[in-house]
Amino acid sequence: MPELDLSAFTADNDGSPRLRAYVARPEGAGPWPGVVVAHEAYGVDEQMRGHADRLAELGYLTIVPDLYSEGGLLRCVVRVMRALSAGQGRAFTDIAAGRAWLLERPECTGRIGVVGFCMGGGFAIATAPSFDAAAPHYGVTPYDVRAAVRGACPTVASYGAKDRMVPGGAARLRAALEEAGVVNDVKEYPDAGHSFMNTAPNGPRSLQLVLRAFGVSRDTESAADAWRRLDAFFTEHLGDGRT
Repeated sequence: MPELDLSAFTADNDGSPRLRAYVARPEGAGPWPGVVVAHEAYGVDEQMRGHADRLAELGYLTIVPDLYSEGGLLRCVVRVMRALSAGQGRAFTDIAAGRAWLLERPECTGRIGVVGFCMGGGFAIATAPSFDAAAPHYGVTPYDVRAAVRGACPTVASYGAKDRMVPGGAARLRAALEEAGVVNDVKEYPDAGHSFMNTAPNGPRSLQLVLRAFGVSRDTESAADAWRRLDAFFTEHLGDGRT
């Protein structure tokens, strides 16, 4: 089943007591590198499951911990965003639980990356020191991004120049990674907006006009190149699960 109970990995710490996750498996027997996906602010929706499925098609055993397991978006989003701002809290423990599950799987090579989108992109930046490769997409940069990326793993990041929600995010992240001596590939796409990797609009329909005003827009050409760069970068730093 795609949905997994991760509560065994959070029972003795400060994670979500009823942590759930979506799992996407590549075809074949493995072993494969692993990927933890940190989801957008709207939760583990169709778009996030689609991204996980695509990562599995690329040869990565992929898990998406549901950071809203204890009450859904409306009850949890503020708490999760506060954890991101603080650099600690339940959401970080839940992401670590996804990594721990992968490390226990015999079909995982033990090389694990983190991929994030929007809010989850911020978590991908903040948790990069715990992984072997990171791929934040239009990720919110932590307040002290230079401190956040000290000891970070190799990072491939994608932003959109038309994104009004994370203006200048690519430049800030690139500068911090360069200063920390972290191997990186950070690219800003001139024709892309926020959430440009998604294949369809998500979030409340009533907010679509507002979201477009903040630069939320899909761009298939930019998304295709971002996926190509992620695949090449992860193949280099995690290994190729398709061979």
